[in-house]
Amino acid sequence: KQAEAERERRAKVISAEGEQQSATKLAEAANILATQSGAMELRYLNALQEIASDRSNTIVFPFSLEQMGKALRG
Repeated sequence: KQAEAERERRAKVISAEGEQQSATKLAEAANILATQSGAMELRYLNALQEIASDRSNTIVFPFSLEQMGKALRG
C-alpha cells in the first residue's frame, strides 16, 4: 500500500512538472506572437493552411466590420 501511494505521488509530481513546462512554453509563444511584427499573421495563415488541407472542412474568415468596410472602399 505504501509503494502504491509513493507511485501515485511521483505520478502527480511528474504531471505537475509537465503542466509547468507547458505553461512556460505557452507564455514564451505568446510573448513571441505579441512582440514580433507579423508573427500572429503568419500563425493565422499557417492555421488556415492546415485546415484547408482537409477538403471536408469549411473555412470561415473572421473579419471585423471595420476591416470589411476598408476592403469594400478599396
